Amino acid sequence: MSTNSDKIKQLIALREKAKLGGGQKRIDGQHKKGKLTARERIDLLLDEGSFEEFDMFVTHRCHNFGLENETYYGDGVVTGYGTIDGRLVYVFSQDFTVFGGSLSESFASKICKVMDAAMKNGAPCIGINDSGGARIQEAVNALSGYTEIFQRNILASGVIPQISVISGPCAGGAVYSPALTDFILMNKGISYMFVTGPKVVKTVTGEDVTQEQLGGASIHSTKSGVAHFVSETEEEGLQMVRKLISFVPSNNLEEAPLVACTDAIDRLEDTLNEIIPDNPNKPYNVLDVIHAIVDDGEFLESQRAYAQNIVTGFARFNGMSVGIIANQPKYLAGVLDIKASCKAARFVRFCDAFNIPILTLVDVPGFLPGTAQEYGGIINHGAKLLFAYGEATVPKVTVILRKAYGGAYCVMSSKHLRGDINYSWPTGEIAVMGASGAVEVLMAKDLATIEDAEARAKKQFEYEEDYREKFANPYQAAKYGYIDDVIEPRNTRFRVIRAFQSLTTKKVTNPPKKHSNIPL
Repeated sequence: MSTNSDKIKQLIALREKAKLGGGQKRIDGQHKKGKLTARERIDLLLDEGSFEEFDMFVTHRCHNFGLENETYYGDGVVTGYGTIDGRLVYVFSQDFTVFGGSLSESFASKICKVMDAAMKNGAPCIGINDSGGARIQEAVNALSGYTEIFQRNILASGVIPQISVISGPCAGGAVYSPALTDFILMNKGISYMFVTGPKVVKTVTGEDVTQEQLGGASIHSTKSGVAHFVSETEEEGLQMVRKLISFVPSNNLEEAPLVACTDAIDRLEDTLNEIIPDNPNKPYNVLDVIHAIVDDGEFLESQRAYAQNIVTGFARFNGMSVGIIANQPKYLAGVLDIKASCKAARFVRFCDAFNIPILTLVDVPGFLPGTAQEYGGIINHGAKLLFAYGEATVPKVTVILRKAYGGAYCVMSSKHLRGDINYSWPTGEIAVMGASGAVEVLMAKDLATIEDAEARAKKQFEYEEDYREKFANPYQAAKYGYIDDVIEPRNTRFRVIRAFQSLTTKKVTNPPKKHSNIPL
């Protein structure tokens, strides 16, 4: 008869066995690939000693293809909860050392359990993906497991923050859970995502492509926009997740954490008075504006290498978390196109879902013209950004830095889309279009009567100067109350902070509905 002491020894032994996953040999293999184990990732992500594990002794229930003779405690995924900077988060980390991290019915039920707990307790859910896909031996049970996870991702959307870390393969149906989450982080060199792999691509289309070329971190951060963050190492990536969590609330009923601020709110930035070039066609870097006005110059940029004509990310103003959307004149003159519209729209909707105020910095010459954009559906995609801003009820502060032309002016959190406080720098140009285009439309007949080319060019220049004097300034809009004030650039930080402080008690609700029908 075994004693209590024997039972405790057995428990300790079983725990040690479970912690080894697929065994030391496979752990060594994981390390040789330059990858961390599932448990090492959790240890780096969470506060030291805070992890509490669920379902360590779960095993699969499959009896096909001899799988009943091979079982491992935990069945390929480590699940539980812990803290990040003392705040509760739920986590699952797929274990590639057990059946290549493939998903079984038991594996899926473990993930569903932590997702349910995260929803019940109003805490973020972080998934670390490193999996060969569905466990083929389990057939439809594996597929049902994936779909149970997808359903929870959908119901949790906009209720709790969901973050996916891709630290290895993520292929086939497995990609759709991360795609349903709020943010995806990929690790360079070791992670890839695709719906169909290189072999299938070769068979169907004849294309020769590697895993990296098809779905590596560089592809998804620059071409597809699937990845929001990319890290050089796993350690760096997990630190990024910790930083991201610091900017967001635990759920949609809370505010983001307020951080003590030692950066003076009335700090003047004289460089901003000179940052806009005298030549309206000359670019500058809007990131210089952002770094100058936010707390301690700290800005966590999302999708940095994708649709670079618009900038999105998180910063703080007097310790308060704020989402920033800014046109980037350095790329494509800051024009709005399909990719930029989708990138910014989704970011706006995330901020609105989680009570994060929005600052919009505007320098936009319009929407990108051309057949590629029109055939690609710029009308629908541009409408997504329009819809997102118009739907958002969080505090919205807008600063027009330079150009705000045509429909792009309307879209970029204008007063007419319920912008709460709209400022402009003296360099603001609010008009239907730029001076050159406007004169070509308005004065075409007059100019056509001037036969001498030099005289015609001189007259056109005069018309353009007259147009600029009338419209290439913020005062026409201010005259109608569409701009609340024209502010000195160096004073932007103080004015933005005061604006957000005045909006902390804002309450606006949209009409009751089941849900909106955003143009997708």
